[in-house]
Amino acid sequence: MMQTKRLGRTEMQLPVVGIGTAFIGIPTQNQTVGEYDGAPSQVDQELGVATLVAAIDAGCTFFDTAALYGRSLSESLLGEALRQRPSAKDRLVITTKAGRTHDSYDFSFAGVQRSVYASLERMGLQRLPIVYIHDAMGQPMDFVLSQQGALGALRDLQNQGIIDHIGTASNDPATNLGYIQTGEFDCAVIADSWSLINRIAEREIFAAAARHDVGLIAATPLERGLLVTGPQANTRYLNRLFSQDCLDQVSRIQQLCADYAVPMLAVALQYGSRHAQVASTIPGARVPSEALSSMAAAQLQIPERLWDELKPLLRHFDTAISV
Repeated sequence: MMQTKRLGRTEMQLPVVGIGTAFIGIPTQNQTVGEYDGAPSQVDQELGVATLVAAIDAGCTFFDTAALYGRSLSESLLGEALRQRPSAKDRLVITTKAGRTHDSYDFSFAGVQRSVYASLERMGLQRLPIVYIHDAMGQPMDFVLSQQGALGALRDLQNQGIIDHIGTASNDPATNLGYIQTGEFDCAVIADSWSLINRIAEREIFAAAARHDVGLIAATPLERGLLVTGPQANTRYLNRLFSQDCLDQVSRIQQLCADYAVPMLAVALQYGSRHAQVASTIPGARVPSEALSSMAAAQLQIPERLWDELKPLLRHFDTAISV
């Protein structure tokens, strides 16, 4: 059975592992940077719905999506999955993001509200438990946080009962930190910040989140698949550049997992929420087999001795490259 954790200062209990939908239905792993937005022509819609349905059937109760992903197609695929599994609707937590789409950034009051209403329509929902301000890198924070900006728009929707909680989500750790430090946000999706080989969140994000009891969800826990398969020759990773030192360290972690007959996938997924401030991790799933393996790994019992032996192997590596 999946464990749950309270999400910061909210009343929400999240499963320690959910599913992210940025690459849902895209059959090619580690596609080029230019394909990040997941244009509809590159998404196999049947495969995407099948992946989401497989995750639901395997016990997934938490999906994270965004208006950006698949040029909004990921939200539409979620809507179709909900139509195919209507009995699951009441037990699912579905969160989305506003402010960034595939072709623009719009953090205005009207733009953010328009985005949220469109997301609701695509997914066939009446309300959302969380909406995040998405990828506000380089945007004037004073405007984003103003009554005329994104925060004002989400506060208005919150007052209407259309959304429950407001978060920040950014692929840039420094941007996430700045917004977390304001104390305005209930939660944050932190990408490129916390994994077996990335410890950026320990520098300031965790302290800021603890100060305001901001609940954290860790994205990118599998480092584009490296922490599933281990090092593989002639493999290129989307937005990642792994040094040989890093790859060698991953091999050592992989060997430790093998010594205990535990998949590295399970260790990578469960590690994230072992931190007090992190409620859940959200690996991406492209195809049904990835959703199924993540759900199984999330529920696997891992010996405490493995965690103890893992500690000396945990180091930070600079791996992310710009989009």
